[in-house]
Amino acid sequence: MDPNTMMTHYMQLLATNQPWNLLIFMAIPVILAECIAVTELFILLGRNLTSGIKKLNRVAGIAVGIYFTGIFLYLLVTAFIPITANGQWRGLSDLIAVSAYLFGVVPLGGIALLELGVIGKEKTAEEKLKLHVTFVALFLVVAHIAMIFGMLDPRIL
Repeated sequence: MDPNTMMTHYMQLLATNQPWNLLIFMAIPVILAECIAVTELFILLGRNLTSGIKKLNRVAGIAVGIYFTGIFLYLLVTAFIPITANGQWRGLSDLIAVSAYLFGVVPLGGIALLELGVIGKEKTAEEKLKLHVTFVALFLVVAHIAMIFGMLDPRIL
């Protein structure tokens, strides 16, 4: 049996072209997202929306949103659409892992759009903070779904 059929496309992507794919598709977006999550805790605890931590949070949010939008578009065109069109999904866990990973563009893009003032212009600082936290939480959920199902042997489901 082909060893690639024992892993999801998600894991295959991360395992191929080491260490570059791991850095490009996992390390950079996760490090930026974790930076947002950690700084978000400090912002929530201190309610200081003008500190250096808030500025770091904002820069990381814009950067990861733009960066991940590029990843989303690249993988949509080069992987998701061709795999779907050719019926090459390796089972339900494979589809869930890749879909959850790609869905990360919604919260990460939302964070960037919020930080750039494209959305939420009419909201108060407190409402923007709540929306920002919601986007962070949503990303953490979909990223963990992608990781869990991505590590699962696709033959199980």
